[in-house]
Amino acid sequence: MGKRSVLKNYGFLGVMLLSMLLGCVLGWIAPGAAVAVKPLGTVFINMMFCVVVPLVFASVAGSVASMGNMRRAGRIMGITVTVFVATGTIAAIIMFALMKAVPPVLAPWQEIPAGEMGEYASLPDLLVNFFTVGDFAGLLSRKAMLPLIVFSVLFGFAANMAGGPETAVAKWLRSMTETMLQFVKLVTYYAPVAFFAIFANLVANYGPQIAGAYGRALAVYYPLCLVYVFTAFPLFARFGGGRRGPGVMLRHITKPAVVSLGTCSSVATIPTNMEVAEQTGISRDVSEMVIPLGATMHMDGSCFSCVLKVAFVWGVFGQEMSWGNLLPVVLVAVLSSVGMSGVPGGGYIGEYIICAIFFPTQMEMAFPVLVAIGNLVDPPATMINSAGDYVVTFIVSRFADGKDWLDKAVAKKNAAAKAE
Repeated sequence: MGKRSVLKNYGFLGVMLLSMLLGCVLGWIAPGAAVAVKPLGTVFINMMFCVVVPLVFASVAGSVASMGNMRRAGRIMGITVTVFVATGTIAAIIMFALMKAVPPVLAPWQEIPAGEMGEYASLPDLLVNFFTVGDFAGLLSRKAMLPLIVFSVLFGFAANMAGGPETAVAKWLRSMTETMLQFVKLVTYYAPVAFFAIFANLVANYGPQIAGAYGRALAVYYPLCLVYVFTAFPLFARFGGGRRGPGVMLRHITKPAVVSLGTCSSVATIPTNMEVAEQTGISRDVSEMVIPLGATMHMDGSCFSCVLKVAFVWGVFGQEMSWGNLLPVVLVAVLSSVGMSGVPGGGYIGEYIICAIFFPTQMEMAFPVLVAIGNLVDPPATMINSAGDYVVTFIVSRFADGKDWLDKAVAKKNAAAKAE
């Protein structure tokens, strides 16, 4: 655990942070140049997305197929979904109370430019599309992450029923997972160049827009995300991992937080979250179930942004958000957050849901406002979403592997270090 170990753990991370900082400087002083380097970042994101579909399928299906105890698989999934809903609800209630105390819009807007929204699906259609696709080819798109996970879980159960961990299918799935993780390591060497380009373009595009009412909204949202990371996350880790939990979590959470900030995608952060979960000592069947599922369903940061969007547009139209609105706002926040599907910008599905439920007759006016807010808060929202997936593995591990799971993991790691 000397200097070489510290450099190994933090040296590459430092290079990525430096590249991000340099990108911000370029985007601020030379916005035109940021456009020229944007493709360098797009290449990285595209490569990560190419990895995601086979990685998620192999890891989720392989985890379920390799479980000797099917009751454990069902138990892990049940605990995972319950924790996702609970933390999302907590996040939505926190933001609702904050919006009551600090309204994002102080005076109604007189004129709002109408945006072309196009056709949008009904709420029942959206629910169907969240969980299913029309054919197998639809599963190969990163926009169908939740249907892919549902298919992968069912495929894993089928493989388990057909023979369990020792079948050729289960072995192939485990081998495929290892291969894709090695592929991710190769792609990661290109990350500093990509992060430079991504942040240069981000600052060049959105820097000038942070003013007025949007600036007030961001001044509430960004600090809240920071406070949430250093208060709620340690509490969740303490509950899940005992007294060691907060310290272990804070030592490992930086890497997924930085990757998610750079890519603005929960899906693209799946490989990094799996890596730090393994380093922490999380059981593979837990991490391979929680993290891919969390990239689609666990969206505390998006719950924050959903409540902010609703409060903002209500303020634009001169309407006051009352405590009587708490239940519907929280329900829509959790539902629309699932619709973000782990892709950059969320595909605007969440905005569609918000408009359809709260602003059906003002949709042309409300939609462009919601989209603008979503773009501006996407980086910290994604960071909360993605880093939170790693934190949730602590809670699920407590119920799946016992209260002392982290103590056992640390003891095992120390014993391995002494043996070397």
